[in-house]
Amino acid sequence: MTTSPASKRVKTSPPLIGTHNGHFHADEALAVYMLRLLPAYTPSTLLRTRDPTLLSSCHTVVDVGGEYDPVQNRYDHHQRTFDTTFPQKQTKLSSAGLVYLHFGKAIIAQRTGLDPESESIDILWRKLYNEFIEAIDANDNGISVYPSSETAKLEKRFNDGGITLSSLVSDLNHDFSIAVPPADDSATTATNNHDPLNPPPPSSQPSAAATDAQAAEDTRFLSASTLMGTTFLRKLHGYHTSWLPARAVVLQAYESRFQNDPQGRILVFREPTPWKDHLYTFESSSPSSSPPPNNNDNNANGEDSQLHKVLYVLYPESADLGAKWRIQAVPVSKDSFESRKPLPEAWRGVRDEELCAKSGVEGCVFVHASGFIGGNVSEKGVREMAGRAVEM
Repeated sequence: MTTSPASKRVKTSPPLIGTHNGHFHADEALAVYMLRLLPAYTPSTLLRTRDPTLLSSCHTVVDVGGEYDPVQNRYDHHQRTFDTTFPQKQTKLSSAGLVYLHFGKAIIAQRTGLDPESESIDILWRKLYNEFIEAIDANDNGISVYPSSETAKLEKRFNDGGITLSSLVSDLNHDFSIAVPPADDSATTATNNHDPLNPPPPSSQPSAAATDAQAAEDTRFLSASTLMGTTFLRKLHGYHTSWLPARAVVLQAYESRFQNDPQGRILVFREPTPWKDHLYTFESSSPSSSPPPNNNDNNANGEDSQLHKVLYVLYPESADLGAKWRIQAVPVSKDSFESRKPLPEAWRGVRDEELCAKSGVEGCVFVHASGFIGGNVSEKGVREMAGRAVEM
């Protein structure tokens, strides 16, 4: 970072990115990092200031300046009239959301090697916003996850505020290892001896202490930017290399689920697969949400809300030949700890031979005390567990 005069900054060949100094947040920390992922901004110089004259010399300005104009590379969201959102979303964008809106697809294509015009780019672009960027936008704009009217009477069981990325970035604003420089008594005395009607001219240059403090703050900002940026890249890598390929696998398993159970309540994978996100998507949008016409629609437990929904997912523990198998109860929602239909109460917390006796299934290994997951030594055994569980 630089604190040299504007005339020197203009001569800098790499693009100059501007943002505000002082207390920093997760949104501009991520916005700066995302820009620097693009070839056009590699390398780039960063200037942190609120001086309009200095900001006017910047190629791109984020989170400061009171202007949103992508043609001029200005991406602030603090204006009273600002109301820009991501497509099909209602959350007002922060500087991170603005940069992602305009450059996200290019960044994804650059990092993944996918065709910029492909459907996969659009799927990843929307997925990353839904699962990562939107929460940053909401946090910076003071938007709660739930309406206050719905949470007024709720009381937290524990404090989880200290484990969010935004809180970790906030922590980086403070560095108590750097002591505040003590006041210079001689300078104070000299200043007091001046004629109050003829005060000394103000210094045109910041003091050494102020320069050191700003440099330390800038370093902490870069740490925050790296924290946010590397998290973003890990998310992108996971969605690209695991989540996106799994989409086709889950769709195939979902469309063939009636082969496992007449009501389509059991999903089977041939290898460990990240299935949750895709399952809920296909359940809400897939036209094959009901069994073929020749199947019986009877619901053994009379639970209409569970009719034709997947209750259990079966998969091997690993891709190794002879791996043990798991049966997992589907949560009521992606982030819930409550299962649609936990494994039978009599099986919970029981293992091995005792579990085999209680379930009537050979090869049982365990069932968790909450009933959300269990295991068997074979696919045949785990299928039998699932077949019995759906009818109990």
